[in-house]
Amino acid sequence: MVEVDVAIIGAGPSGLFAAYYAGFRGLSVAVIDTLPEPGGQISALYPEKEILDVGGFPTIRGRDLVANLVAQAAPFAPRYLLGVRAETLSHRDGAPMLGLADGTEVAAGAVIITGGLGGFTPRPLPAADGFTGAGVVYFVPRLAELAGHHVIIVGGGDSAFDWALALHPVARTVTLVHRRDRFRAHEATIDRVRALPVRILVNAQVTALHGDGRVTAADIADNQGSTHRAPADTVVAALGFTADLGPLAGWGLRLDRRHIVVDSTMATGLPRVFAAGDIVDYPGKVRLIATGFGEAATAVNNAAVAIDPAAHLFPGHSSEGS
Repeated sequence: MVEVDVAIIGAGPSGLFAAYYAGFRGLSVAVIDTLPEPGGQISALYPEKEILDVGGFPTIRGRDLVANLVAQAAPFAPRYLLGVRAETLSHRDGAPMLGLADGTEVAAGAVIITGGLGGFTPRPLPAADGFTGAGVVYFVPRLAELAGHHVIIVGGGDSAFDWALALHPVARTVTLVHRRDRFRAHEATIDRVRALPVRILVNAQVTALHGDGRVTAADIADNQGSTHRAPADTVVAALGFTADLGPLAGWGLRLDRRHIVVDSTMATGLPRVFAAGDIVDYPGKVRLIATGFGEAATAVNNAAVAIDPAAHLFPGHSSEGS
C-alpha cells in the first residue's frame, strides 16, 4: 500500500510539473507511468527533438526538458512508480484508491490524470519481421548509437523528418522513404531536410530486409515495380502509432473519443479526480506543453482544496519570500 496526498497518472511534462507544484504546496506525491522512465511521449518518441514552444526557452531538447522537470520536482521527493499501469479506480470513504497492474494499491487524497495520449503502440513496419531490435527501431533514444550508420527512415510525417534532421549530422547516410509523393510533416521542416544531403524517395516502400541476425541491407521498391537494394545498418520506422485510454476508459470518466472532459477546475466529474494536459478536452482546448503546465497547476490547486476544504485555492507565487 502506497499512501500519498496526490497520485499522478502519467509522467509526461504535465505530470512532472504537477509533481513539482504539488510538492511546492506541501503535498506528498506518487507518479505512475507505464513507461520505464519519466518523460512520457517525449522520452519515448522524440528525446532528441528541439522543442520550440516552451516559454523561456528559445529551444530545448526533449531529453533536457524532461531532465529539468525531474530536477524541479526532486526537492519534494515524489515517489515514482514506473513501468506499471494503473488498472482500477475505486473510492474509499470518498477518497480515490488506485489498483496497479503489479498488485500495488495507491491510496490518495486526490488523483490527477496526465496521461497524454494514453497508451501508445508504434505502427509496425511489415518488412521488419525478425529484425525488430536488430536494426529496426521505432524510436531513437540516443542519436550517438547510430553514429556512422547507413540509416533508412520510413515515413512521411513530422517524426520522420525530425529524425532525418537529427540523424543527418551523425549518420553516414540518411535515406527517407515514403509511399506517397506528399508529406504530412510541417512544410518548413520538409524544406530544411530537402536542403541537406538526405536522399528522399517518394512513391516507394521498404519491401524486405536482409542480414544475418542484424539488418545490413533493405530492398526499396517504387510504384513502377522496380526494386533496388540499399545498405542499411538501422531502419527507423516512423509510421506513427495507435493510442488508447486502456483501463481508464472503464472508470466512469466523461469521455469525448480519446479525451477526458473536464471543467474549468480540471475536475473530471468523479470525486477528487482531476486531469490535465493532452488527455483532456474542453471548449477552446489547445494542445501545447505550455498549456499543460497551466492546467497541471490548476488541477493541483483545486485538488488541494478537495483534500482539505480549509486550504487556500491559490497559495501564492513560488518566488515570494516566506
